[in-house]
Amino acid sequence: MIYSAMKFSLGGSLKLAFRPWVEGLDNVPAEGAAILASNHLSFSDSFFLPTMLDRKVTFIAKAEYFTTPGIKGRMTAAFFKGVGQLPVDRSGARGAGEAAIRSGIEVLERGELFGIYPEGTRSPDGRLYRGKPGGLARVALATGVPVIPVAMIDTEKIQPPGKVVPKLMRPGIRIGKPLDFSRYQGMEQDRFVLRAVTDEVMYEIMKLSGQEYVDIYATAAKRKIAEAAKQERARKPGRAERAGVA
Repeated sequence: MIYSAMKFSLGGSLKLAFRPWVEGLDNVPAEGAAILASNHLSFSDSFFLPTMLDRKVTFIAKAEYFTTPGIKGRMTAAFFKGVGQLPVDRSGARGAGEAAIRSGIEVLERGELFGIYPEGTRSPDGRLYRGKPGGLARVALATGVPVIPVAMIDTEKIQPPGKVVPKLMRPGIRIGKPLDFSRYQGMEQDRFVLRAVTDEVMYEIMKLSGQEYVDIYATAAKRKIAEAAKQERARKPGRAERAGVA
C-alpha cells in the first residue's frame, strides 16, 4: 500500500518533471521472480527505474538511511521503506555482503523483482566499472531466476554526487533481454563461475549503456581519485605563500 502510494505520488512527479524514456519494457516479465542488474550513475537510479515499471522492485540501501535520528532521519527512513528499499548494514564488508544476498534471495522466493547494482557503488566518473561477483552471481545461481541487464542513461547529469538540486533533463533506461544462468546451477561457491556470470552481465550492461568499461572496481577508482585530489591540494601553495608572505 505504501509502495503504491509513493509510486503514484513520486513516480507521477518524476514522469511529469523529467519525462524519462525507456526501451525494452517487454523484457521484464509480467509475473515471477527476476533480477534487474543495473549500472549505477546517480542516487536517483533507484527511483527512475521503479517509476517506469508496473511491478514493484526491491533494492538494497545502506542501513544509515533507516537509522539516522531526528525528524529528518525518520522521514528519510519512511521514504526508503515506502519505495521498497531494504536496509543492509555495511559496517562489515563480509557481513554486509551476506545480508544483501539473504535479502535478495528472500525477495526472489516471494516471486518479486530484485534490483541490484553489480558495481557495488556509484560510478565516480560516468564510466562502467568491474562488477563484484559476490552478490549478483550468488543470488542468481542460488535462486535460478533470470538476470535482466539494465542501463541507466544520463542520470549522473541530472544529479551529480554532492548536488542537491537536480537538473531538469530527460534520463533514459534501456532494458536488455533476460540472461539464463541455469547451466551453472549449484555452482555458487565456485569463484571462477561467479566471475564468469558477473562479467557476462557487465558486458551486456556495457552494450546497452555505451559506457567506457574500466576493469577495476569502482571503490578502487574512488580511492585513486581521492588520493589524486589530496596530492593536488598538497602541491598547491597556500594563500600566504602565494602572497609572498614568509
